[in-house]
Amino acid sequence: MTALAGSTADALWAVSLRRWNAVCWMLFAVMAVGLVAMNRAGGSKCAALVLLGAVVLCYGALDRFPANPVVRPHGYLSVLVVALGGLAYLRGNYAALFMVTLPHYWMFGRTPRAAMVFLGLAAAATLAGGVLRDDGWTVEFFTETLVSTLLVVAVGALIGLWAHSVVAQSAERARLLAELEQTQAELTEAHQRQGAADERERMARDIHDTLAQGFASIIVLAEAARAGLGPDPARSGRQLRSIESTARENLAEARELVGSGRRPDQTAAGSVAQTLRRTLDRFAEDTGLTVEAELEDLECDQQTRIALLRCTQESLANVRKHARASTVGVVLTRRPYGVELEITDDGAGFLVEDSSGFGLDGMRKRMAELGGRLTVTSSVGDGTRVLALIPLESAA
Repeated sequence: MTALAGSTADALWAVSLRRWNAVCWMLFAVMAVGLVAMNRAGGSKCAALVLLGAVVLCYGALDRFPANPVVRPHGYLSVLVVALGGLAYLRGNYAALFMVTLPHYWMFGRTPRAAMVFLGLAAAATLAGGVLRDDGWTVEFFTETLVSTLLVVAVGALIGLWAHSVVAQSAERARLLAELEQTQAELTEAHQRQGAADERERMARDIHDTLAQGFASIIVLAEAARAGLGPDPARSGRQLRSIESTARENLAEARELVGSGRRPDQTAAGSVAQTLRRTLDRFAEDTGLTVEAELEDLECDQQTRIALLRCTQESLANVRKHARASTVGVVLTRRPYGVELEITDDGAGFLVEDSSGFGLDGMRKRMAELGGRLTVTSSVGDGTRVLALIPLESAA
């Protein structure tokens, strides 16, 4: 950022220098004409023209070729100091040159300290030339040289310090603007990364809640069907039909995941009770477990219905894989504070604090996205109770 601020200050000085160039060259020309028109001995006139010419040549070289290795900014200011002292000694209209070149001390000095040093040297050289010209500290020296020189130096110092302050403020504003732009870019990048992470998490959750559960169901059904081929062919046939149906559903879900259609959790609108009833009927048919359901026929929005469906599917999948239960109870009802879904089983239970599965975390996040919460209560040998609550403002 410091480098950027420095480059901004350099740019401002460069713009100021270009604007002053036209005026400066015109004033140099006027000074040269004035020196040529002086009614004075040829030696002093020629010397004054030589000093002015040296200043003009150094300035022209620095202006046209700023990277040249011969005339550098401080070198030009040194030539200017000598020329001012010489013109003051020769009575060569030094005051005009002093005023014309005042901005150069700040443009080429580059720092306030260097500018003030060269400005002080120029004032000292001018006063020294005046003392030598007047053979000492005369009244003419005080009235003409000293007062005018100090006045020009004071005006130059004030203008230079003010300009430097303006440039510093501009550089600071540029630095702050650059920091703001960088912060905005970093924030945008962070949002993009977070969006990508959220999308990956959503896809993982959708795959877990749809394809993974379907494949797990297929595996269980296939194992049961293979075991029952001999003793109970009719039941094996039903299980094979369930395998086929589940496989077809998984295929449709997979196509939706990789295609450009709806997301896999964007099922058709309707009563959530009807949706849950179909899921429970399929579960009872596949597992042979007793399912006791009390489902209130209520309407809710799409996101709430999907969250309740996925919560039910995940809970039933856990019962199928881990619980070793004989009875599952599902209650869906509307409370004064929201929609409540309770799923219980009389299985083996588990220690909730030791559970680290993706399914429970996914259900909790689904509930949290809708402002609700998921409570899981279980202990070894006492079954499991899953309670999902979604506030009314989300379910309405």
